Amino acid sequence: MVLVKDVDTRGGQHCETTALGVLLRHEGLDLSEPMLFGLGSGLSFVYWDSKAMDFPFLGGRVKPFELTRNLAACLGLDLLVEETTSARKAWRNVAAPLDTGRPVGLQLDSFHLGYFSTKAHFGGHVVAMYGYDEHDAYLVDTEAQGGAVSTSLESLARARAERGPMTARHRSFTVTAPRGRPEPQERIIPAIKACAHAFLNPPIANLGHRGIEKAAGQVPKWLRRSGSPREDLPRVALLMERAGTGGALFRNLYRDFLAECVQLIDSSNLRTGHTLYDEAAALWTQVAALLTAAGESGDPQDLTRAGDMLQELARIERDAMRALSML
Repeated sequence: MVLVKDVDTRGGQHCETTALGVLLRHEGLDLSEPMLFGLGSGLSFVYWDSKAMDFPFLGGRVKPFELTRNLAACLGLDLLVEETTSARKAWRNVAAPLDTGRPVGLQLDSFHLGYFSTKAHFGGHVVAMYGYDEHDAYLVDTEAQGGAVSTSLESLARARAERGPMTARHRSFTVTAPRGRPEPQERIIPAIKACAHAFLNPPIANLGHRGIEKAAGQVPKWLRRSGSPREDLPRVALLMERAGTGGALFRNLYRDFLAECVQLIDSSNLRTGHTLYDEAAALWTQVAALLTAAGESGDPQDLTRAGDMLQELARIERDAMRALSML
């Protein structure tokens, strides 16, 4: 058996920040999950729909692994990423750092993980791995999935080899925190401004504040869009509130990040952004409740109200990011 010593196996709310927390604490850098999310400029919004999709997707974060790359650049971390089409080489890429006492991050499809509570394909899932024996891999996942967990080596191999939306080619990664790197507090304002710029200037109408406006116009039509609204609408609401997002499509995590920043930096614009994201987080939870209610009752008025709230959310988040962009 190989087990990396002194690994803190705390599970967080979001998979990518959970894995990053494990790797960075092992490097002696202990930051809260909201701080990791915020320094990684992780907040975003996407409304995605296509003919190939059964039902639209609402996302509240940047695409998988972008947060990790952002955080490494922000904090001056050495990020080593391995990808390969070979399952044999993929295992060597993982076993080598583990054998030398270093935990490893993995991107994989959660569908194949033996402990996972929801059996649905998601190729953008991220875990930290801190050991293995001849049968099992020892992982750290979100608190909702159990924190310190294990799965068979066979299931891990299937999860890493899966192809499809948001998957990567057996991606594994390690981080090193070199001496002389910038202090996290020094990088708060650049990270916030980068996130605000991306949110306020989306390249297409499906993203950022424009994406929320698009959702406001489309959500009232969802009873007609869905072939099975009693399943589709509550599923979207579940993803918004409890599928490893910190609730409210990551707005809770960003609100808490801004709350930490307010304690470190004296700025009226920062306080404004925090107040507005506190308001936005509560409204997103109300939107999720209305989607669930519409799916259960079939009442289009619930979706009309959700659309109105989304229009207000587009305004609130735009105002918040404008204030934050002026830091």
